[in-house]
Amino acid sequence: MTLSAWIILSTAIVVGSFLSGVFGMAGGMVVIGVLLIYFDVPTAMILYSIIQLAANGWRAMQWWSYVRWRIVWLYCLGGLVAFAAMRLVQFVPDKALVYLLLGLTPFAVDVLPKSWRPDIEWRGVSFITGIFTTIIQFISGVGGLFLDIFFQKSMLDRKTTLATKAVVQSASHVLRLFYFVSLTGIGAGLEPVPVLGAVVLAIGVTMLAPYVIERMTDDGFRQWTRFVIYTICIVYLLRAGWLYWQG
Repeated sequence: MTLSAWIILSTAIVVGSFLSGVFGMAGGMVVIGVLLIYFDVPTAMILYSIIQLAANGWRAMQWWSYVRWRIVWLYCLGGLVAFAAMRLVQFVPDKALVYLLLGLTPFAVDVLPKSWRPDIEWRGVSFITGIFTTIIQFISGVGGLFLDIFFQKSMLDRKTTLATKAVVQSASHVLRLFYFVSLTGIGAGLEPVPVLGAVVLAIGVTMLAPYVIERMTDDGFRQWTRFVIYTICIVYLLRAGWLYWQG
């Protein structure tokens, strides 16, 4: 990659890590979208998994005392079931499909009536969530929007939500990393020094997020989350349309 490409990618990591650190989602959409410009899908997914694992793992440690572990263990079990199923299928999406799913997911989520949305704290729901969120993570790269469906009806506050989502998403990043490495090997063009730099950058920006979170209300947290997500989605739908137009 050229120096200008790494500068653009570094900017995306800064923005994405900050958004993920504050809202627990949306940031990954920024990072994977930019990675797909410069890498093929498997390589982008591998580097994205490493970056997001660093950011989510650090965020999990920041809010460790707020994690709901009963949700985490059942989610991870569901994720392992999804990994086994996807490994048998060995499906690798193309770039256009990834952008399309990134753009459509929030709108698909909104179509589902709120009364139909289960609570992540209900018995068995976290296991089912782990299965479907992990599958979506493998296909589109980002499962945070779908995951959020199951947190919307819960009585968890923003800190507990961020902490628990950080841990379960870290688990999904690990599974996605192993999935694509097992299919294609280590991504072409991934050099140790730039990758390490991306990890350090992601962690450094994530460390700043708690200062913003402490100053937000729960209502403000939800409103800003929706605004950021839909802005990104419109861009990716346009990108998907352009790729399909080019064939």
